[in-house]
Amino acid sequence: MAVQPWFTDAKLGIFVHWGVYAVDGVQESWSFYDDLVPYDRYMSQLDRFTAARYDPRDWARLFARAGAKYAVLTSRHHDGVALWDTAHGDLNVGRDLIGCYADALREQGLKVGLYYSHSDWSHPDYASTRKPGRPPELEDNRYSEVAAEDEDLAAWERYLAYRDGQIRELTSRYRPDLMWFDGEWDRSEEQWRIRELAALIRSEVPDVVFNARMLGEGDYATPEQGAPVVPPDGPWELCLTINDSWGHQHHDHHHKSVDQLIRYFTETIGGGGNLLLSVGPREDGTITPEQRERLEGLGDWIARHEQAVYGTERGLPPGHHYGPSTLSQDRRTLYLILFDAPRAALNVRGLLNGVRRVSVLGSGRELAHEVTGGLHETPGVLWIQPPAAADLDPHATVLAVELEGELELYRGAGRF
Repeated sequence: MAVQPWFTDAKLGIFVHWGVYAVDGVQESWSFYDDLVPYDRYMSQLDRFTAARYDPRDWARLFARAGAKYAVLTSRHHDGVALWDTAHGDLNVGRDLIGCYADALREQGLKVGLYYSHSDWSHPDYASTRKPGRPPELEDNRYSEVAAEDEDLAAWERYLAYRDGQIRELTSRYRPDLMWFDGEWDRSEEQWRIRELAALIRSEVPDVVFNARMLGEGDYATPEQGAPVVPPDGPWELCLTINDSWGHQHHDHHHKSVDQLIRYFTETIGGGGNLLLSVGPREDGTITPEQRERLEGLGDWIARHEQAVYGTERGLPPGHHYGPSTLSQDRRTLYLILFDAPRAALNVRGLLNGVRRVSVLGSGRELAHEVTGGLHETPGVLWIQPPAAADLDPHATVLAVELEGELELYRGAGRF
């Protein structure tokens, strides 16, 4: 099933990790799973979770200003605490925090995404499993891998009924455009009954988009934190934190700069992906000034260079240009992203097209260009005069290279 066109053209989404873990500023779910915080102390945050200053319209306005076209909210993490007043299970915040979020996003023209964990480490019918990435010999006796033949089938049926009940609530109430699943490593696709789960969701939201953690039903790849050196061939999304934490952690002040975020963003869209950038609101629902500042800075850069962002596809493969690039959907304009002030002429290799015009996006200043070399089927090198200092963007400059015809590239090894 092909991913929805809105997703591939969105380029930027905001990932919102918000839950009871923000009260004490501990890691979401993993802090008790990895024995860093006692389970009872972790769950005591539920009574202290206020959402007292939660303003989803403010969130939506900020996300729109950042240039995002969708957002994904953690409706239920591995800890089992639901952010809506679910009728299934015993753990929820006692009110609906999702409906107003969905309404606010749609008011700003943003698509609505919901995160949901397949796993629930608090549910009485969810058997503990071996921790992901840990070999069995290093595990203690509390954890054991659950094979299909060892499953307590009655308990598992109760768990799946609970999960399906919550999913029906999420899809029928909020009609999400995207469902972002996690926690899939504990069991097989068959044990999760992924095909049946997908059918349940599509019965309510036929055009829903799934990330890859819906296993065989996923629509796109979901690399996490580490930008891929070789981008996936199909649609994909890099999920990335602004600092080092998904949710709000009091001690984490190691924020990426606006320059760094622009580099992550342009390298991602240049490789044909979306950036899903995570914010971690405080327990009261407010987003920290440091994270707001970075979203606004990224959004300001995108607003100055929209032409090179939306309505584009992946750009030149490695080896043709030093830096990321994007390509207009009609394949007639290349956008070259420059992170540093060039000291000499810029070049593009392997370009079979003639070039009509090169200009600086934003100022519109035209740049001189020429082609040198080339023999038989091997094209010469396009050289572009560097922009003047006055035309350089403080974060990243974009050059628009208007081609004669649709982009054609030479990928050979030259004439021997």
